[in-house]
Amino acid sequence: MTGKEVAILRIGHRPERDQRVTTHVALTGRALGASGMYLAASDKGVVESVDDVADRWGGKFFCEDNVKWRVCIRDWKAAGGKVVHLTMYGINLPDIISEIRPCEKLLVVVGAEKVPGEMYGLADYNVAVTGQPHSEISSLALFLDHLYEGTEFSHPFPDAKIRIVPSKAGKQTEEL
Repeated sequence: MTGKEVAILRIGHRPERDQRVTTHVALTGRALGASGMYLAASDKGVVESVDDVADRWGGKFFCEDNVKWRVCIRDWKAAGGKVVHLTMYGINLPDIISEIRPCEKLLVVVGAEKVPGEMYGLADYNVAVTGQPHSEISSLALFLDHLYEGTEFSHPFPDAKIRIVPSKAGKQTEEL
């Protein structure tokens, strides 16, 4: 999109409970400019679902499960990347986004269940998307929209087999 590499690290995923939400975290990230998602759990169903969407709707998006989250963070930082932890307890998004925006390599951490306390120390940025409880999906969407300043709406998805044709009413798609 802008030359940035932005990936998501999903931690705390419980396969028996969180499959749909985790899939939506990945799809939100994909639609709004992330390049992929690391899943700190084993869930082939999520991986297959996300891979299927990326295959049909285009673009390059990876989904990798069985990731050890501490190792992922360590390796990301060793490669020069920064870690953004989305939480309700950090610095408010509008107050910190201008500091984050210049970073070319971002790993965005979103939790499912309670995030281990050590995450706050491992993250380069603890970012609050409001100070109220809400969905990790909405947090990720708002963060990416602020990061890309709305340019994600014109992001191309190469190799798509289908696309939506914008229309005032009704549903129109086009096979490519």
